Amino acid sequence: MAWKDVFSYVRAVAANKGVTKGEARADDDAPLGARIGSVVQIQMSPIIRAQANGSLIAMPAAGDTRILAVSQIRLQPETELYRLYLDKGDDAADEKFLQVFCGDDGKVAEVLYCTQLARIIPETADDQDAYTGVAGYGLGDAGYTLWREQLADMLGAQELATVFGESDRLDYTRDAGGDAQFASPFKGRETRIDDAAGMHGLRQEMYFMPYVRRLADGSREYLLITTEIVESVDGDAGKRGIHVDFVIGIPVEQERIVIQ
Repeated sequence: MAWKDVFSYVRAVAANKGVTKGEARADDDAPLGARIGSVVQIQMSPIIRAQANGSLIAMPAAGDTRILAVSQIRLQPETELYRLYLDKGDDAADEKFLQVFCGDDGKVAEVLYCTQLARIIPETADDQDAYTGVAGYGLGDAGYTLWREQLADMLGAQELATVFGESDRLDYTRDAGGDAQFASPFKGRETRIDDAAGMHGLRQEMYFMPYVRRLADGSREYLLITTEIVESVDGDAGKRGIHVDFVIGIPVEQERIVIQ
């Protein structure tokens, strides 16, 4: 049952039945032994160190201690990611999640702790073409710049000084696609499940590109830009929409994460 089309279930039956002892769960194959409802402990030292060196990463909130949802992302060319959501970003909250990349052998190769920086809605056809890479520019360009004035309303004076120093810009370099001026973004689909039975969640088409910069201590900070086209929510294909998420991620050693 794990990682099938979780919205193909007969929801009325599932709602009455739920998941019983010994029954397969929709989150059975999640990495790091994670389950929806699992308690997560993350050592704060990598996050504190990243912030001190100019990262835009946000600290976990006091309530970000449980996995609220698990998603699998399949991207072309052959890339598979998992996201373990500590905050789903519902009700105008910012998303927080652990993004897990597994190698061909199925073992965890990299874990990023990620926090949403901003979400925008591309309202015109030209904007949508740019943020899906269809236009041949935009998402997929060799670099991306965040400007101090863009973040002035989001960060305090001290945070701005720590992040930008004397500069007015943060320059990120595309982390895929070689040296080409433009590389088509990864395209795929995310299936997110919000309960063990797989009855609630969403499915969305994705256009994704990672960008990266070096912090003051030489460590990496990622800017993950993802255009998401919602296809269904809780199996309802009538709930559609498009938005672009800007997410900051920093690598965290697997040993610094405990999931129970």
